[in-house]
Amino acid sequence: MGHEGDIIRELVTDHGEVEEMFREIERLPRGEKRRKLLADQVTIELIRHSIAEEVHLYPAVREHLTDGDRIADKEIDDHATAEQIMKELEGHDADDPEFDRLIDQLMMEIRSHIQDEEDNLFPALRLSCPEEELERLGDKARHTKKTAPTRPHPAAPDKPPFNKLLAPGTGLVDRARDALSGRGKEQ
Repeated sequence: MGHEGDIIRELVTDHGEVEEMFREIERLPRGEKRRKLLADQVTIELIRHSIAEEVHLYPAVREHLTDGDRIADKEIDDHATAEQIMKELEGHDADDPEFDRLIDQLMMEIRSHIQDEEDNLFPALRLSCPEEELERLGDKARHTKKTAPTRPHPAAPDKPPFNKLLAPGTGLVDRARDALSGRGKEQ
């Protein structure tokens, strides 16, 4: 699937890609090393996706939706929970039983978050936010994902303006570490 269009289409495309990686993880036997490689790939995508949402989507939610502050804060809390799971997952290999528990927990958490966004948040935002704004935010989200961090940083700020200031520098360091280690690449 190509990445284009407004922010909602962009994020739904991401959701589909993450779900496909989850299905691939579930198809592999427990203990299979490829599960760890896929978990690293899904973590990279989820972190980049979360940053784009926190920097661009949630400010629009706050501005355009009634009760937008409460909704955005709940979504950010969901991200923090998932990021903590991803951080714990980093320290376990695929043959560790704790890996299985954590990847199952992450999949459950993310699937619930995706369903809530696609069933509730996205339709409400599409009704209340001008299409031109959604298109502009889609372009910004795609740009942000290119420079966003690729590793979980649970202690990093997740609300503006500090998330905007720290993400590019952290992203540069993460991508350098990934390149050196081969993380997120098929081996």
